[in-house]
Amino acid sequence: MDILTRRRFLLASGVAGAGALAAGATAYGLSDLFDTAGDRDPQARTLVLVTLYGGNDGLNTVVPYADPAYQDARPELAYSADEVKRLDDRVGLNPALGGLHRLFGDGRLAIVRGVGYPTPDRSHFRSMDIWQTARPDRPEQTGWLGRWLDGVGGDPRLAVSFEPTLPPLLAGARSAGAAVPVTERKARRPVGDQTLAKLAVAEPGEPAGQARAAACFADLRAVDAMITEVRDAAAADEADDGGTDERPAATATGGARSALAAQLDLVAECVEAGVSSRVFSVSLGGFDTHADEKQLQAILLGQLDKALTAFVDRMAGTEAGRKVVVAVYSEFGRRVRANASDGTDHGTASDVFLLGAGVRGGLHGEPPDLTRLDDGDLRFTTDFRDVYASLLERVLDTDPEQVLAGWRGRLDAVLT
Repeated sequence: MDILTRRRFLLASGVAGAGALAAGATAYGLSDLFDTAGDRDPQARTLVLVTLYGGNDGLNTVVPYADPAYQDARPELAYSADEVKRLDDRVGLNPALGGLHRLFGDGRLAIVRGVGYPTPDRSHFRSMDIWQTARPDRPEQTGWLGRWLDGVGGDPRLAVSFEPTLPPLLAGARSAGAAVPVTERKARRPVGDQTLAKLAVAEPGEPAGQARAAACFADLRAVDAMITEVRDAAAADEADDGGTDERPAATATGGARSALAAQLDLVAECVEAGVSSRVFSVSLGGFDTHADEKQLQAILLGQLDKALTAFVDRMAGTEAGRKVVVAVYSEFGRRVRANASDGTDHGTASDVFLLGAGVRGGLHGEPPDLTRLDDGDLRFTTDFRDVYASLLERVLDTDPEQVLAGWRGRLDAVLT
């Protein structure tokens, strides 16, 4: 450290600056979360929100295999009755979702069909903004869970993101959630592991901000080690299956392609430790499948399936875990008719998955009619604010009307 001082290294590596920006002027790390262990009401529920960036094709996720309109619109992309994981005599899950099929059979997966909003927007960024702010009628500067955070005191540790950056949904008017990104951090020049370990130790008498940066650096090193372990395990699984090991990559529409299992591992540790956090945000990207969709989506859904089923099974083993509800959504579905590149283009309504011991499993809501389309798109049958209102009321013990601008809709009999 003769040339590069400890402080300059922390700043140059982005730990202090980028972390503070992401978390709202203060960088938070895993140690800050675990400092709250034991502080929460043991009866309180936890919400885990999973964002699928890119617009997941709902029709090839929850497949209406018996509908002739589905088969006619997608001669090369459609799944047959023999391929899907059947839910009933009309619909089934994508073949890659074997774990979720088991959870459905156990009553731990609820599928809400036809979820969308009025006057849909096919832009990734505008539609995701609508989903994350819960304001389809006008632009909004705050996220729906950020507004919830404002109402419960504003402690950032109550709403935590394990994504690369803090998503807008956790930004309130007076507060913001804590961002603890599950990503690799690399120094700008080679630095030995012993030196990195020294950087992660606070020095006596140093400023509080610098000490917090050191704590964040220590947490990020621990997270990187966890990611390496998860990736090695995944690579071993793929080798056993005859697959190939692909390095995860961020995508243009957000999220990261294979860090979901690592993100959910961190959520599980936090839940089992009894931290004060009530909301966790995680994500998986890569669902913008304009070409060669069938194989790519199957790979992504396989990653989602493995991560979610492992997490839900783990949560079933503890009292705190049985109070966790997982919600999975994407910014929009895809158009009904396949395009000329064996893919699908930006669409509208899709499905929302709710998982955990606190859900009433099964198919909920009215499925969209594939013969009554709006300019080639599905007409939504369930407003996404009904889903949010039910999560706020039944999971976060909050009056939804205070968060959702007076919205009064609810889902019927989906959450216990």
